[in-house]
Amino acid sequence: MKRMSSLAYHFGIKLRFYPSSKQKKIIKLNYDAQRFVYNSYAGRNRTNYHARRFLAINQGQAMPFAFPILNDYEAKLAETVVANDELLAKPKNIRDAYSFLRVKEIDSLALANAIQNYRKAWNHYRKIGHGIPTFHKKRSDWSYQTNCQYPKQKEAYLDNGTAKFIDAKHIKLPKLGVIRIAGLRKLIKERLLKHVSTRIGTVTIKKTAGDQFYLSMQLGSDIAFAQKLPKTQSQIGIDLNLDNFLTDSNGAMVAKPRFYRNAKKKLAHAQRVLSRRQREDFLQVLSTALIKNHDLVVAEELRSKNLLKNHALSQAISDVGWRRFLNMLAYKAKLYDKEFQTIDPKYTTQRCHNCGTIMGQNGCRKLKLKDREWTCPMCQTYHIRDWNAAVNILEKGLGSWQNPKKQTA
Repeated sequence: MKRMSSLAYHFGIKLRFYPSSKQKKIIKLNYDAQRFVYNSYAGRNRTNYHARRFLAINQGQAMPFAFPILNDYEAKLAETVVANDELLAKPKNIRDAYSFLRVKEIDSLALANAIQNYRKAWNHYRKIGHGIPTFHKKRSDWSYQTNCQYPKQKEAYLDNGTAKFIDAKHIKLPKLGVIRIAGLRKLIKERLLKHVSTRIGTVTIKKTAGDQFYLSMQLGSDIAFAQKLPKTQSQIGIDLNLDNFLTDSNGAMVAKPRFYRNAKKKLAHAQRVLSRRQREDFLQVLSTALIKNHDLVVAEELRSKNLLKNHALSQAISDVGWRRFLNMLAYKAKLYDKEFQTIDPKYTTQRCHNCGTIMGQNGCRKLKLKDREWTCPMCQTYHIRDWNAAVNILEKGLGSWQNPKKQTA
């Protein structure tokens, strides 16, 4: 059987489920257990770090030809380091050391995932240089991870692992047993009914602060989860701007929603949550429409980090969610076998797409941000700034516009 990472296609689903009172207690028990294990690793490694540093400094002060003699405090520190190293050497050691981690309701894979997540956090820190793993605090929302295993099966399906679908309304999970779910997407229901080879990987069980329970599953398969969309023989360039959300190379504009700004005026947490959901829905619908209706979508590389340094524009940029939008276009293009690319935005707003004149060169006045409409001084073509930029973006993506060169008189 193939490993999850070697499967060609991956898909994630999130389901609402309704546990019984007993199942809620088991979820809380596993959440507390995995948090205890994670914090044990964080605390013991932190203790070892400081103890080794203390001993190294003190031993360095001893005579170079004399064997250092440890006092009682230093000896206890050395014993603590050895004990911690032994406990953390193997994942099963911490379960053997604490009897409450061995009760039958606790999922051993939840504990293993806690250790794995701690090690991933350290690898992430070593890679980027900040974000040292810290203690996990007790919270009103719970979550823990487990895994679906296929111990004797030759092929993985949605209904033959340790985590499996009983039917379209019920799932069986390790330690929790059978739970009722709100319902399946048509895409997943068809794979279940048609018995399509699909492997379940990581399973995350989560309770929100509002006492709602959700189940997230990572699925993998060598059979695509979505059908390829038909080719439309259409291409489009899109320009992200501050006057509206975007302008495309056909001249169409999408108005900019101001969810965050409106929510800020109300100063209510519930409204901020609602605004994020509205923005997410807006971005999902718009990105899907662009991918379905065009074979190629070209956009400019977003450099919002630099733009956010401008305090006059930062709120408007944060309001529209461009980074999330471009990420959606990228993964949906891959999912539906379409093409999405980003290009260097240099000169896209300053260039006349009709004759190639670049404003700001050869004595031409450079366009400012307030210049929303302009006329090319060379060919006298009238431009709407954002529409012209979208056309340039498409041409650059198609490779029909070479890198601009200085024009000669």
